[in-house]
Amino acid sequence: MDKKFYTIILAGGRGERMGAKIPKQFIEIEGKPILRHTIERFLSLDADMEIIVVLPENEKEKWIAYCEESGFLQRYIIVSGGITRFHSVQNALKYVPKGTIVAVHDGVRPCLDKEFLRGLYKQTADAQALIPVLSPVESVREIEPDGTSIPVDRSKYVLVQTPQLFHSEVLLDAYSQAYSPKFTDDASVVEAAGYKVKLCDGSRGNIKITTPADLIAAGAILRQLR
Repeated sequence: MDKKFYTIILAGGRGERMGAKIPKQFIEIEGKPILRHTIERFLSLDADMEIIVVLPENEKEKWIAYCEESGFLQRYIIVSGGITRFHSVQNALKYVPKGTIVAVHDGVRPCLDKEFLRGLYKQTADAQALIPVLSPVESVREIEPDGTSIPVDRSKYVLVQTPQLFHSEVLLDAYSQAYSPKFTDDASVVEAAGYKVKLCDGSRGNIKITTPADLIAAGAILRQLR
């Protein structure tokens, strides 16, 4: 690919579920905030990549202060988040030009293997929109309205990860739509605009940190990725 890479990192999350009083993107693993690990994984792939970090307005100053105190003065743009994920991505896209490749990623997914990332970007040569997915490894049941449940065929389902990658023209066009509560991620926004989304293999190590156990697992994975 000869196009320039942009990465939008959505860093808005609460830490109460993990017993933390700070947003979970600021919780430290291996001596660094989760958000810093995430940014560094993308920059390890391409030092010239344009990074756009989306933070809640009331958390921007805290992150800037950390960066200044720790010397983490990488070149990236900080953008205020919106009332929904959709509006947060919209805010970030103001800084993305046409003719580029855009990745949209959860800030609390720091365990990105460089080869996995490189493979995703290569596949954008043949896909306008690309999302990594995993097949469920556990049994799946559907909850009925009366509270009972029924087994479903898990082969019909996949688990969606980020980063989700797009040609910027596609993403810019898709996000010119009016917001709908049916938009659950960027792929759903793009599909609503009439574009096809290609599925590709995700990574088991690309975990989203949501529980205390995830912190332990992420630490082990990050040590292996050094």
